[in-house]
Amino acid sequence: MKELQNIRVAVDAIVFGYQNSQLYVLLIQQKFGSTNSYWALPGGLVKNEESLKDAVKRELKEETNVDVDYFEQLFTFGDDIERDPRNRVVSVAYFALVDPSKLEIKADSDADKVQWFKINEVPKLAFDHNSILKKAVERLKSKLTYEPIGFDLLPKEFLFSELENLYCTILEKEIERRNFRKKILSFGIVEETENYSPIKTGRPAKLFRFNKLKYSELVKEGFHFEIKFA
Repeated sequence: MKELQNIRVAVDAIVFGYQNSQLYVLLIQQKFGSTNSYWALPGGLVKNEESLKDAVKRELKEETNVDVDYFEQLFTFGDDIERDPRNRVVSVAYFALVDPSKLEIKADSDADKVQWFKINEVPKLAFDHNSILKKAVERLKSKLTYEPIGFDLLPKEFLFSELENLYCTILEKEIERRNFRKKILSFGIVEETENYSPIKTGRPAKLFRFNKLKYSELVKEGFHFEIKFA
């Protein structure tokens, strides 16, 4: 008799936030199970009647009170058949970029705690979640070269230096700021406003904003966003 598969499908959410020149990831501490003393990525098993994206949105909302409109699929993790001590579980990981200042996090469902962690201060996580997070950070660095990710990580209006610092933080190295500014402004998707920074130190600095409509129009026309940092 052929042995029936006994594999469960789960989803995990890697939610990145950026604040005060620091990159963060949202983690939970579970209430139950053998890994309840460890921090982990939000996630859980997919229900029979729901899609993968619906599942990851539901799990994130239930465990952290966070709603995310757009997730990007990262990778499927399941080569290690013992990655979850409870069952054979294949996990499909998704990641999202958010502005933490707009969110109110709250532990619920089977999460005991929820907290933002600086990316360089993440502890040992449950299951293989450190490996999942590592892959997500690698993808985030890659996205910098072909997509203006500041749309989601920065406030509506920002100093240009904040955009520069965002790239430096994620890349973990300095960039040639003059060339970076010239390149970004040449695309026409970042525009100067008439507003100034409320910080009263030195010369008043103008605030900038993304023009998402302009970016969408350029993409439809075949525009290719590319920045090289070598």
